[in-house]
Parts: sequence; C-alpha cells; structure tokens
Amino acid sequence: MTQDFELIAKTFMGLEPVLAKELTQLGAKNVQIGRRMVSFTGNKEMMYRANFQLHTAIRILKPIKHFKALSPDDVYEGVKTVDWTEFLDNDTTFAVDSVVFSEEFRHSKFVAYKVKDAIVDQFREKTGKRPNISVTNPDIQLNIHIAEDKCTLSLDSSGESLHRRGYRQESVEAPLNEVLAAGMILMTGWQGDTDFIDPMCGSGTLLIEAALIARNMAPGLFRKEFAFEKWKDFDRDLFDEIYNDDSQERDFKHHIYGYDIDIKAVNTARINVRAAGLTNDITVAEADFKDFTQPKERSVIVMNPPYGERISTPDLLGTYKMIGERLKHQFMNNDAWILSYREECFDQIGLKPSIKIPVFNGSLECEFRKYQIFDGKMKDFRAEGGVVKTEEEKIQMAEKRRFKQNREFKKRLEEQEENEEADIRTFKFRSLEKKEPRKPKEPRDARDSRESRDSRFPRNSRNSRGSWNSKTSRDYKKPFKKNRKFDHDEE
Repeated sequence: MTQDFELIAKTFMGLEPVLAKELTQLGAKNVQIGRRMVSFTGNKEMMYRANFQLHTAIRILKPIKHFKALSPDDVYEGVKTVDWTEFLDNDTTFAVDSVVFSEEFRHSKFVAYKVKDAIVDQFREKTGKRPNISVTNPDIQLNIHIAEDKCTLSLDSSGESLHRRGYRQESVEAPLNEVLAAGMILMTGWQGDTDFIDPMCGSGTLLIEAALIARNMAPGLFRKEFAFEKWKDFDRDLFDEIYNDDSQERDFKHHIYGYDIDIKAVNTARINVRAAGLTNDITVAEADFKDFTQPKERSVIVMNPPYGERISTPDLLGTYKMIGERLKHQFMNNDAWILSYREECFDQIGLKPSIKIPVFNGSLECEFRKYQIFDGKMKDFRAEGGVVKTEEEKIQMAEKRRFKQNREFKKRLEEQEENEEADIRTFKFRSLEKKEPRKPKEPRDARDSRESRDSRFPRNSRNSRGSWNSKTSRDYKKPFKKNRKFDHDEE
C-alpha cells in the first residue's frame, strides 16, 4: 500500500485546473495538468480516495505499460510483453476501451481488437485456454491511449464513469453532467458560506452537487461499485476504512434553493434530492424566474439556462433579457454565474461579466460567466475594496487561449462552415439566423443515462432480486445520516 505509482485522472476540457486543485488537496504527488486529464502519483489508498472523493474526475487510470507503435502489429507486440497473469486468469472477463489521436491509427476499435488478441494469444500459448470478453460488466477494464506513436496501456480503476454518482433516479431533457456541475460550483469558489440558488434547476444536479460540496461529502457514497473492487490485490479493509471515514464532513448552516417553471422538472429534482438524502439542505419549488425577488440572505446564483440547442424555448433571447433584468433589480450585492453557448444570448443579459471561463458542455464550447451585481460604478466598487477577479480566476480565464489551440471539433466545423461568417478561432458564436452545422457525436463519458433505482443502496445490502432488505447487514456505513431523512421519514 505504501508504494507510489503513476495515476491519471480523466476529466472534461476546461476542468483540468479544478481537478488538479482537488488532487493537491487530497494529498496527491507530482500533479501535472494535461489535455482533458491530470497525471499524479500515489499509493493504493490514494487511488481508492481519488475514485471515492473527487468531484471533477470522470475516471481514474493506472498505467501499466508505456511503449511506441507505428502499426497495429507494434501495438500487438507491445501489449504482449506484459505478463497478464498478474491481472487476469482464464476465469476473468475483460474489456478494452481505446482512445486514439494518430495519423497511423484511424480506427480506435481496431486498436482495441489488437490489444484483446495479444492478451488472448498469450493465455492460449501459456495455458491452452483463454479468458473471455465481457462488454457490459467485465472483471477487468483496460484502456489504451495512443497519441501519434506514444501508447499508454492502463487499468481502469473506476469502471462506470464517475459522473454516474448513483443518486439520479429520474431525469429531464438534456440533464447537466454531474462532473461538469461540480466543476462549475468549484470554479465559483463557493464552499457553503452563503445560500445557493439555481432558478432553472431541471433535475436538480447543481443543487445536489452543491450540497455535497457544502458538506464535503464524497460523491462515491452513492455508487454501487468501483472497478478496482474486482482486482486481485483489492484491499477491502482499506476501502472500508475510507468509505466509513466521515471525519472530514462539515456542517452546512445555510440553505440551497432550486426553482423551475416546469412542474415535471420540480418533481424530478425532488425525487433525486430525496434519493441523495439531502432534503434538509435543499428546497425545490415551482417558480418562474421572472417573478424572482431579492433574497433575504446573502446568496450566489449558479444557473444553466437553455441554449436553444438540445432544449428549445419559444423566446430564447427574451429569456436571457429577462434573466439580466431580474439580476439587475432583484439580486443586488450578490454574484451570479451563468453557463451558456451563444454570444447573442449573453448580449441580451445586458450586464458586463467580470469573468469569462471557457468550458465544454458535451460537444458545445460554452462560457461560464460571472456577474457581480452592485450599486454604482465599477471604480467605486473597487475603491470600496471590491474584488473583480481573484488570482485563481485570472488563471481560469487564461485557459481560453489554450482552447483556441486545442479544439477537437475545429477541423470539422471549419469544413462545414467554409461559406459562413463564424470565426471559430476567435471564439465568436454562430448567429441564430445561420444554419447550424451537424454536431459531432458526444464522447461516451459526456453522455448521460438513467441510473438504477436501487443504486442509492450499498450492494451488500441487497437480496438476490436487488431490492432493499432491512434484515441484511451492511459491509459499509449507511450513507444517509440522521439529518438527511427521506421525505417519507419526515411525514
């Protein structure tokens, strides 16, 4: 457990600095920011904690082999040099996920097949038998990443993407990814020191992630399992100790409010909040933001309004104009953060943002903007000690330059928009009147899926049919404390 090894935490473009800060606070060593990833070193405990406690990681990889390859045969030979009996046996199922950025390798699935063939052939030569492939629920999940001729072969310690926390029981159209929601909240610097408001809350993702951050609760509390639990060297006692350690959790003395104009969204959010055991911290109600009034307590607003992409609205620009009007007149001396996609929408808000941070929401290159609402002029605000941008926020804004150089969709969009006025290189948004280009397929980790209705309960507390059995003892602690009752417990 004391031996350190290389680890990689994957995340979304734009969240790398936030993830790096989380890892540093967790005690990781040699933290280095990369593209959609952060590398670090740590021991087995650090790997378990990274999966269990990080808010902004999609998955945690443990590299086991670095090599160079210029052809599929090179990949085959490189993979075959690994002694796979350290990780697998003939009764172990496995699957291979591949990510390829190379002119030499055009088909990522073909790379995955070569990895599989190398492993299977090694077992055939040594034992006369072969392990089986399981796409849906493998015992061991492998990942191969190829950048030009550099190959990294890793064990995937997470399994199912870490954004699938386990508390989401119901969903609405185009739900916000949990990792992105947590990253947005951490970017604001909010730690539960004021009230939190999401006036367009949808399925309640921002609300729940805010409560987890405010109370410093581990997002992994609601997960059924992690891939490392099936590894040969899995230390159950160590993971039990990590799972049951709530010494870092803290009290939350303020409150979180969620509103939505759609009663279906309100009911969905309430179901998810109840599943997370956070009904004492979060209140969800039906309300239109045009009726929003000044809150009594100091608050922060974080919101993800419709962009007119996956969710349509009858008067998109009018919605943003209304948002600006409400903030200006009914949110005085507070901060509001808004995630959106189009410059035309931001323009309608009519307020000058103090911070603009680029971030991807799926395949959409968005901006996360901060609006400081105060009386008088900016110079007076500064003269009175008001801070427009912290040093950390200046660093976050500098990421915009990196986005201009590293855009996965740049080439495809430029080909489709040859005769259009959109200027991808200067981060100008396409006009609402222009025909939208076909969006690229979202990465697998950016998609959302319906969670299992039983996932909020630890797997060791289930009977054979997967339902709750109160007579069965748990190996893990109950993730819902006395002050996190279900609604029906309060009745």
